[in-house]
Amino acid sequence: MKKSLSTKIFEQNLLKGQLIAGQEIQLKVNQTLTQDTTGTMAYLQFLAMDVEHVQTDLSVAYIDHNMLQTGFENADDHAFIQSVAQKHGIIFSKPGAGICHQVHLERFAKPGTILLGSDSHTPTAGGLGSIAIGMGGLDVAVAMATGMTTIVMPRIFNINLINQPHSYINGKDIILKVLQQLNVTGGVGFIMEYSGNGLQYLSVTDRATVCNMGAELGATTSIFPSDKNTLRYLSQQGRAEDYLALAADEDAVYDQTLTIDLSLLKPMVAQPHMPDNVVEVHDIEGLKVDQVAVGSCTNSSYTDMMKVVEILKGKTIHPDVSLVISPGSANILRLLSENGGLSTLISAGARILESSCGPCIGMGQAPRSNGISVRSFNRNFKGRSGTSNAQVYLVSPETAAASALMGVLSDPSRLDLNLDIQEPDSFGKVDGYFIYPSEDPRSIEIALGPNIQPFPKAQALVNQFVSQIVLITKDNVTTDDIVPSYAKLLPYRSNIPYLADYCFHGTDPDFVQRVKGLEGGIIIGGENYGQGSSREHAALIPLYLGIKAVLAKSYARIHRSNLINVGILPLVIEENDFDLLDELELNDLIEHIKQDESFTVFNKTKQKAIRVKLNATAREREILIQGGYLNYAKSIA
Repeated sequence: MKKSLSTKIFEQNLLKGQLIAGQEIQLKVNQTLTQDTTGTMAYLQFLAMDVEHVQTDLSVAYIDHNMLQTGFENADDHAFIQSVAQKHGIIFSKPGAGICHQVHLERFAKPGTILLGSDSHTPTAGGLGSIAIGMGGLDVAVAMATGMTTIVMPRIFNINLINQPHSYINGKDIILKVLQQLNVTGGVGFIMEYSGNGLQYLSVTDRATVCNMGAELGATTSIFPSDKNTLRYLSQQGRAEDYLALAADEDAVYDQTLTIDLSLLKPMVAQPHMPDNVVEVHDIEGLKVDQVAVGSCTNSSYTDMMKVVEILKGKTIHPDVSLVISPGSANILRLLSENGGLSTLISAGARILESSCGPCIGMGQAPRSNGISVRSFNRNFKGRSGTSNAQVYLVSPETAAASALMGVLSDPSRLDLNLDIQEPDSFGKVDGYFIYPSEDPRSIEIALGPNIQPFPKAQALVNQFVSQIVLITKDNVTTDDIVPSYAKLLPYRSNIPYLADYCFHGTDPDFVQRVKGLEGGIIIGGENYGQGSSREHAALIPLYLGIKAVLAKSYARIHRSNLINVGILPLVIEENDFDLLDELELNDLIEHIKQDESFTVFNKTKQKAIRVKLNATAREREILIQGGYLNYAKSIA
């Protein structure tokens, strides 16, 4: 059979299992990355495994989220991560170096490698031919400690891109078109593999944008071939030796295929409050805009920045608009300062932010009340911006810049400009932000600040329990809904007891007190429960609050794994005939889980039996029985 690109890379890194969709496989992990909001917990878990040195080829710890230091908390987390990195063989990327996915693309990602990251947008590196998968922090900690990981082999979804796009089309428009066609669950269980004659017109950074937002499809990851465009990008970064030509076999067999004609593609926009609520910009053109933000791990490359510069050159942004710019890395910021681009942005009236995630995660630049914010970001979930009633629209940097000029949502295709940016032959590099592992690791003391609290530990599965329903949710609940992520709370990502008081705060302000009063409970979910960020806090905090099980119609991939990792049962239901505080009884759990059979949950309040199923692999079942992944990993070490 003709092989897909993904299959070829898996074959080169396969340690155990067969490459059959739906079956578990064990893979060698070449690289890992963490960032600071997930990193503290990941490194606490890594330390709990008592390993002297990481077992990967390369591991990098980035500081790019919690950059606002209004108290000691964030700085303490940074010091803790740095000390673990120096002691255990991990490169530490200091605050200011840039956004993890952009910097990793520039400096470390390689074609043909397996990269795991404790961030859902890790697939960005698929833009240059890496299998890059976002996972929970504990999964990444185990990968660092063992040099391997276990996943369920995905199916392969081929996106065939044909013909040449117009110069005003960005990778963002391509992935928004895919989201429009497939929606936020259309990639669940798949790797999205891109091919077609249109690839020759897409730079690595455009490809990276597409891969980045493959996370919003629910996909395991996304990947492009490694070709002459990849070689050019690596050469510009001074890494030509990392190039490896990789592509699917001609006439490779795929599970599903979608063809998109790039020559017909128009500028696209995702409307509030979902990344798949997509229309063409001209359909809603003229919407008054209060704020425009360009950057994030999705669209903060040199070319993205320079397209904004070209659009704003000699002009001034609309007086009613606040324009904020976040370059993706210190190196990009340096290039903008040297080529005059930074001066153009400032002269136009833009606000220049640090090279960080910033507004994307609600870390500053929250919009005004009921404000319209147009952003080149990847998520527009309600409240994520830091303003609960803001309306966030996702667009390309070209559309964002045009909108900042006009004061209303504007189609960049109407601009009479040449947006074919000439890139330098060498981007150079900035090394001053990297701290490399200590040559004397035993001399390094781990820096544990007072805000860094131990993570809650799962208990072995009990055979039966009776518990009450403490929350009933809608479809597409996000990890932002479970654990809010904005400037006030982000400094407490290393303090589970503090953060627990805000669990489901935006969904149900009484949730925490109700759970504490009942000493735990069961949550009922709808479709796609736990979509969005990879943050395992959305599982650790329910564990801390005593949640024993979630019953939902379907789960987002990473969150389901995180629930299993902490020992919470993610059970699948077909019907949702429950009321708040119904009392549920679950019996003979250990045997049911061992057999992975459907079984009955008895609603004692309504005197009704409901069928549920775990749908888990043998390894996942054993993790739950033993009481979480950490216990399981120790038992097989």
